[in-house]
Amino acid sequence: MMKKLLAVVGVTLLLASCQEKEEVIKPVAMELNVEAAGFYCQMTILDHVGPKAQIHLAGSPFPLWFSQVRDAVAFTRLPEESKDYVAIYVNDMDNAESWQQPGNNNWIDADAAFFVIESTRNGGMGAPEAIPFGTQAGAEKFSSENGGKVVTFTKIPDDYVLKPVEFELSEPTNN
Repeated sequence: MMKKLLAVVGVTLLLASCQEKEEVIKPVAMELNVEAAGFYCQMTILDHVGPKAQIHLAGSPFPLWFSQVRDAVAFTRLPEESKDYVAIYVNDMDNAESWQQPGNNNWIDADAAFFVIESTRNGGMGAPEAIPFGTQAGAEKFSSENGGKVVTFTKIPDDYVLKPVEFELSEPTNN
């Protein structure tokens, strides 16, 4: 009886290991254009300064766009958001024209980037930013000029991207 049971378990495991796994092909980064709207804010991405991000979900031909890299990192950490992403791209600030024009097609894989967090620079929506660079040297140079520290994507603290941000509201003026 035990031999029969072991034989059935062995055949089941063999069949399970023979099943082909569906291989997901990583999509290429899309060029940023005027139609790109922020996933959370629904505002035109090009209207904001600082680095941007795009997340590609399995089965979707279009990425989710983010006005700030911080928001894309938060998306990956929030339990209510999809975990079915197959690629995350961020602007490579090593190759950005400027903070005002971070670039429309200078994307790098977030897993390969070096991020400066806790710097004096805020992102396009006014919140603290996780600023991506394609090289560690570029991130360290930025950090030495603007404060902060250099980390990789997985080392960005959850609290850094998920904690509430205090904004100062200005009083309306009567003209």
